[in-house]
Parts: sequence; structure tokens; C-alpha cells
Amino acid sequence: MTAIGFLGLGNMGGPMAANLVRAGHTVTGFDLVPEALSAAVESGVRPAGSAVEMVADADTVITMLPGGRHLLDAYRGGDGEPGLIAAARPGTLFIDCSTVDVADARTAATEAEAAGHRAVDAPVSGGVVGATAGTLTLMVGARETVFSEVEPLLSAMGGRIVHCGGAGGGQAAKLCNNMVLASSMIAVSEAFVLGERLGLTHEALFDVMSTASAQCWSLTTYCPVPGPVPTSPANDDYRPGFAAALMAKDLGLALNALRATDTMAEIGSRAARIYAEFAAAGGGGHDFSAIVETVRAREGRT
Repeated sequence: MTAIGFLGLGNMGGPMAANLVRAGHTVTGFDLVPEALSAAVESGVRPAGSAVEMVADADTVITMLPGGRHLLDAYRGGDGEPGLIAAARPGTLFIDCSTVDVADARTAATEAEAAGHRAVDAPVSGGVVGATAGTLTLMVGARETVFSEVEPLLSAMGGRIVHCGGAGGGQAAKLCNNMVLASSMIAVSEAFVLGERLGLTHEALFDVMSTASAQCWSLTTYCPVPGPVPTSPANDDYRPGFAAALMAKDLGLALNALRATDTMAEIGSRAARIYAEFAAAGGGGHDFSAIVETVRAREGRT
């Protein structure tokens, strides 16, 4: 049993913390949103009054935060308050499950290790459904020895744990994955809108594509039109499993990586622009599969 401090108990962090409790770990959590903290307490998480209080007795600290700035601020502290790195006991294991810029992940790891701790970046894929079911894929950036130590703990939150290399490796894999995911969702949406205008039913097109060369996760698990996949957000008014605003954020991080490495990615770059426009126009709170509505709205534009 491990004593865990968990910072960030929102739509993803809350279920992940609950799964750690179910696995027999002692989890003390903190979130700036009282409702998120209360929901986590109902699942067995012990509440802390602050992030610093949360880490006082922790062997492992897990963070699930909106972005790199929030991560670094939490690690460093400010306004006279110590950060997690300074407040933690010597040799604490830090695991960041947020999706952040690769450079920020490497900076966070460097600063944690310089203070005598161990550091892991472990962003996740699978959405709220995967977080609740404990079937997430976790992409891990860590030293080999640290990965061996952390893998059993991560298995309480995910069904597949992949070591992607050293610090920042997990973030690199996550950004590549989400660039493909966004691009495929747009392509699937375009196909359904074209099919509608050619007289095909959603079911007929789905039955063909799901068993042919167009088969992909965006189609068979998160189908962007109502009907073919009853559990997809399209059947729940696009209530988010993975919000479009978060997809736009992740694609922005992918753009940073493309520029930093001078990599050509015309499709990925275009997908980033489409999602940024969708989020800015008010679609950010919908599931990212709602991008099909943008495709419909762009009638006649190519």
C-alpha cells in the first residue's frame, strides 16, 4: 500500500484517484474546486486543506493539471508558499499525468530530481470513460529503474502502460497520438457528412467503414453521428468525454513540437487550426467529436 498525494481531482483526476483507493492505496487529495474535492471524498479520497498539506505524508505525488504553467507553479510554489517539490519528503516519487509541453515536462523532471526526488511524466489516453473504468493507456517518460518501480502503481489506473523513454517521452507520445486522433475524427466526420448528402444512412456507412479499410477508433468507439455507437457522445448531445477545448490545447502543444523539430505535418497543422476555431467559436465545452457540426456548417467550402 502506498501513501499518495493527488492534486487535481476533476473529470479525469477524480476517477483515477478513486481507482487508486479501490486498489488499496491511501490517497489524500486536493483540488481548488470544492465540488471536485467533495466528489473525490465520496469515493474514499482523504481531503487536504492545501496542496502542501496533501504531500506532507505522501510517498508518491500525482498531479493532473490543466497545463504546463500550472504544473510548474505547483512544483515551485510562490507568494511565500513552498511548492510541492520543497514540501515533499526526501526521495518522493512525482508522477505528472497532465498533458503539457514536452519542454515543460522535462523542466519539471529536472527540478524534481535536482531536489532529490524521482520524476515521471505519464499522460493518459482514454477519456473519462477510460479513467472511470481504469482502462486508460498511460504513456510514460522516466528512467528505466523508475519505470520498473512505478508500473505496478500506474496499473491501478490504466489497462496499458507504455514506457516511451526518458523525461518528456510520455508527453511526446501523447502529442503524436492526439494529432492522429484529431485528424481522424475530422476525416470520419467529413465522410459522414458527404454520405448524408449522397443519400447514405449513418448505419449503412458505418457498417461498411467499420469493417473496411476506414476502420479506426474515431469511428468505432467515438462515432461522431448519433446511432451507430450508442455509447458515443453523439448520442448524449455531445456531452464531453474529451472536450474540444482540451483537444485544441493538445494540438497547440503538437504545433509547438512541430515547429521545434522542423517537422512537416500539413494534416496535423490543419487539424489544429480547425479545432482552435471550433473552440474559439463556442464549441470548446462540447466533446471533440462535435467537430462534425463544423463540417456541416462549412457547406460548399473545401
